[in-house]
Amino acid sequence: MRIRSLASERRLRLLFVWSILGKALDGVVEIIVGMALVFRVATIHVIGFMIQDELIEDPTDFIAGAIQHHLFPFLAHRRNFAAAYLLSHGLVKLFLVVNLIRNRLWAYPAAIIAFVLFIAYQVYQLRIAPSPMLVLLTALDLIVIGLTWHEYQIVRGARAS
Repeated sequence: MRIRSLASERRLRLLFVWSILGKALDGVVEIIVGMALVFRVATIHVIGFMIQDELIEDPTDFIAGAIQHHLFPFLAHRRNFAAAYLLSHGLVKLFLVVNLIRNRLWAYPAAIIAFVLFIAYQVYQLRIAPSPMLVLLTALDLIVIGLTWHEYQIVRGARAS
């Protein structure tokens, strides 16, 4: 029974690490797109270039199609808000992920609070413009919060003993 528990904890730890690395990658992409907006780069063309191969290979690709369908109109109409939102969101994610990887105890509750705030905004956006992609991202964020809480309990317990 104890061996199964250790294996389960290892899998949860690995899932936690991969989930926060995914958050870091997401943060980097948000910063790149936010910077492109700040410097008035032809953002739609940059993003179009990034997803064109995927759409050529598979015109029904879910993620590339969602980017084309949901992100392009957003960027075309709300450039300044999008730049500020993406930059701040990306920087916060990267800052938190770096500190989670460094096992900073304060970073766990800070990340949970930040992710809950991000979810609150996503729920607000869902009420305005429902989107299956945003529902999926929100569900993934909830999973990351659960994994972060679990990891926090383990790290805090290890430091207490």
